[in-house]
Amino acid sequence: MHRMHLMTTKREVVRTYLTVRGVDPVLARALASERTRKGTSLNQTVIDLLRKALGLGIARKEFDNGLGRFAGTWSEEQFQEFQRNTASFGEIDEDLWK
Repeated sequence: MHRMHLMTTKREVVRTYLTVRGVDPVLARALASERTRKGTSLNQTVIDLLRKALGLGIARKEFDNGLGRFAGTWSEEQFQEFQRNTASFGEIDEDLWK
């Protein structure tokens, strides 16, 4: 089944709804595992895999290191603490480079 639904926001967006039949249990488990690994919905996982397989890249970001699900979860206080605790990582020890 292939249906199209048009939505208009700031730009016109075409939404395509697709039903996939005949997904065997092995593929279903692999998709579920990838979904869990990435921390995304099954729908987003399938879209990302299709885009990658077709050489289109991933629309929402070009790579996924598995940490995307944690983005935006820190409070401002936690972020500032992290910044303080890691500030020295950018310092260069001149003696090591002689």
